Amino acid sequence: MEEKMNMQDMEKELEESYKMMGDGEHDTDTLLAWAKIKEMFEAKETLTVEISGIVNKGAIALVEGIRGFIPVSRLSLERVDDLNEWLGKEIRVRIITADMESDKLVLSAREILKEERAEQKKLKMSAIQLGSVFTGTVESIQDYGAFVDLGDGISGLVHISQISTERIKHPSAVLKEGQQVQVKVIGKQDGKLKLSIRALLEEKKKEEEVKVELPKSESIGTSMGDLLKDLKLF
Repeated sequence: MEEKMNMQDMEKELEESYKMMGDGEHDTDTLLAWAKIKEMFEAKETLTVEISGIVNKGAIALVEGIRGFIPVSRLSLERVDDLNEWLGKEIRVRIITADMESDKLVLSAREILKEERAEQKKLKMSAIQLGSVFTGTVESIQDYGAFVDLGDGISGLVHISQISTERIKHPSAVLKEGQQVQVKVIGKQDGKLKLSIRALLEEKKKEEEVKVELPKSESIGTSMGDLLKDLKLF
């Protein structure tokens, strides 16, 4: 039993010694760094890195001492005009390519930002109640209706049947892009909002009908003088 254990210990020591020797092309530290990087890549870990350099069409950040490249399109959800503004910044990234043989390590912040934006939108959508009224901006017009931007990344569709109280052939007959409109939420399904302009127009019309001015009521009071004016006393 003791001899067997000694053999196992010896095999373990040999394995460790081979690791220390590297692979003839990469030193031990590099092999261990790439092994860790592979684990993080497979686990889709979120890493916080500091941008240490700016190169053509991207930025550089180190992961476990290995030089990683972040393409400019992967830095943000917005357009990046000046890469130099990112130098020294800490950002959260994921590894999207990890290839030790070609010494290629590519990082991206975009996936994390997209997930966060989607989660924020989901929370905002859940807070919107049926019947809520918003002022929004017409962002696009289609044959079947118009999409209205409500702000904070939220938008909804006003179907052509919900644009006007009158029948129209095309949304552009009433709306134009960039126009501000008031809309009412009449439906929520699969993370999408159904909006109506017509509903508010109909409600306004009903309110105006109720507010028709009533004639002043005639006095129905009778004074004591009125009662006694025709009375003759003897």
